[in-house]
Amino acid sequence: MTEPEHTNRLIDEISPYLLQHAHNPVDWQPWDQTALAQARREDKPIFVSIGYSACHWCHVMEHESFEDDSVARYLNTHYVNIKVDREERPDLDKIYQTAHQLLTQRAGGWPLSVVLNPADHTPFFAGTYFPKQPRYGMPGFLDVMQRVLEYYREHKDRLADHAAALKDALQEIETPAHSHSTVDASALSQAVRELIRQYDRTHGGFGSAPKFPHPTNLELCLRAWGRQDDSSPSQPRALHVARHTFEAMAHGGVYDQLGGGFCRYSVDERWSIPHFEKMLYDNAQLLPLYADVWCVTGDRLFRRVAEETGAWVIREMQSPTGGYYSTLDADSEGKEGKFYAWHSDEIEAILSDTEWPIVAAVYGLKGAPNFEGKWHLNVHQPVSSAAERLGIPSSEAETALHSARAKLYQVRSRRVWPTRDEKILTSWNGLMIKGMGHAGRVMRREDFTQSASSALEFLRDSVWRDGQLFAATKDGKTHLNAYLDDHVYLIDGILELLQCRWKTADLEFAIELAERVLNRFRDEEHGGFYFTSDDHETLILRHKPTTDDDTPSGNGIAARVLLRLGHLLGEQRYLDAARATLETMAASIKRFPSAHGALLIAQEEYLHPTQTVVLRGAVDSIEAWIDATQAHYAPGRLSVAIPDEAVSLPGLLAARSAGDDVIAYVCEGHRCRAPINDFAEFRQHMDNTVTRELPPQMENP
Repeated sequence: MTEPEHTNRLIDEISPYLLQHAHNPVDWQPWDQTALAQARREDKPIFVSIGYSACHWCHVMEHESFEDDSVARYLNTHYVNIKVDREERPDLDKIYQTAHQLLTQRAGGWPLSVVLNPADHTPFFAGTYFPKQPRYGMPGFLDVMQRVLEYYREHKDRLADHAAALKDALQEIETPAHSHSTVDASALSQAVRELIRQYDRTHGGFGSAPKFPHPTNLELCLRAWGRQDDSSPSQPRALHVARHTFEAMAHGGVYDQLGGGFCRYSVDERWSIPHFEKMLYDNAQLLPLYADVWCVTGDRLFRRVAEETGAWVIREMQSPTGGYYSTLDADSEGKEGKFYAWHSDEIEAILSDTEWPIVAAVYGLKGAPNFEGKWHLNVHQPVSSAAERLGIPSSEAETALHSARAKLYQVRSRRVWPTRDEKILTSWNGLMIKGMGHAGRVMRREDFTQSASSALEFLRDSVWRDGQLFAATKDGKTHLNAYLDDHVYLIDGILELLQCRWKTADLEFAIELAERVLNRFRDEEHGGFYFTSDDHETLILRHKPTTDDDTPSGNGIAARVLLRLGHLLGEQRYLDAARATLETMAASIKRFPSAHGALLIAQEEYLHPTQTVVLRGAVDSIEAWIDATQAHYAPGRLSVAIPDEAVSLPGLLAARSAGDDVIAYVCEGHRCRAPINDFAEFRQHMDNTVTRELPPQMENP
């Protein structure tokens, strides 16, 4: 008779990452009062391991150490062991990543391994991955945990002083200085200059390996070119930085050349070999930017990448109920990147005699393979160049490449797929609702817009209950008090969808969320917003996000959506809250402008208020007017088309047209033009306020 399989308290969680560890011999617990009370009662240090389901080294550490009976016996005897999904609990992850940086003077990462004092939950030891046995110049995990326990027992009397000093240091780093400063354009200009200095002129992007996309920085560069009032010589350079980077990523292995969508980052400076996990939040931010850079340049490459990425989202990342899943793992069959890599003879056997030569030429499938004895597809040369070398028409080469990619995708689809994390996070869904809505609007893709609408309806039905928002849901189970990002990213997505199609219920939802942000997250004394609400559990720090990390700063998005909503509704409270946020964070922004992309974008819209366009009229008559608002790259414009039957609306939205006529109400900040009812006049005004001449390509800005 076999013994029953061991389970621990994670078995009742909804996070796939936590459930992966539910059968470990380690007695893992979720972060909750039961686990924390046990640690205090038994006077045991708390071992906290933070990771996420798509994390390669999290899997490695689990297999090496957390599945090992001897390691488990030691941890179970001497520690209270807590597993945290960083995607569900960004509040804990942000605090303990910063603590790791303070304790080790090194950047953190995942898996994050911290040991806490059970009395106050402050960490006195921090690290990341540890091998089971000493190697890579690193100590073995069990040796580390034995030494940490000895330190705890021998120096317990010092931990209170250590905790006080650490909390002071955390407060200084994580919360901006409360000194209100005047908001001016100097930080915007300085940020663009910094980005141009950081720009890799050879390979695109910023800095060296590992190379991340940094979407808000790319958006800053696009916006710098698009600003009408600034004739700075950095403008064409900023556009070149963005254009070159978008092209390099689209041609690199960080982009899935067969299935669409972007991996999290490149391990090399050339964008060729990625860390293969695909995160919803990266694609949510890159998708609308590729649509924008297509709108700016007219380059078909950018539109193709945007369309393929959106199609990937719908096909592989959207649940049947509408919400978007979180991640695709880097690993399949226990090996990173196995799903994506090919032997060249395998590709040749799949393709026709017409297809193989163009695929081999475009992807450079000659010589030594580029990834662990196999090929991970990168664009080696444009299809037009390959066609010229092969002596065939470009149109024929493009047709052959298109059919070859479809064949390879079908064959790849029969492989063992990477695991998909199917929890649905409110914040990341808010980002993707905006991304799909924006790309759908710019490229006139109704399927993208409908995808975003379905996701919003799902969230309203599943994570919004009795005026409270929740952070995560899976399989009908919803939990965790929502964070600032959940609220403001969702408002941002709703504002984008309102530009695609009008629904009064969506506006009302956005207002409810904005009111909750003001009532629960705002620092009334100093301005700005905390990451957690005032009814959140008490942690060792209640911080205010200022800089961007993998996702935009919650304060930056909060300031921007409150500015936009404030002008749209004529709501001064929203405008005042946005202004106070920018003023209290102005000093922090000026110290390192390019790290504050989301706040700088909000600052730009404060200094150069959004052009708000409200169209009223019959549905059948209004389409051409909508097209006129969307004909150009116009990041500083918010346009909504409201059918006449919509009534009881606030502020500027309450105006209506007469009969079948369309009337446009156009405002810049608090200044409004006379209503426009002549289409030619309206189209000319839309063109005049955004049209820019595209500069020539630049080799070395």
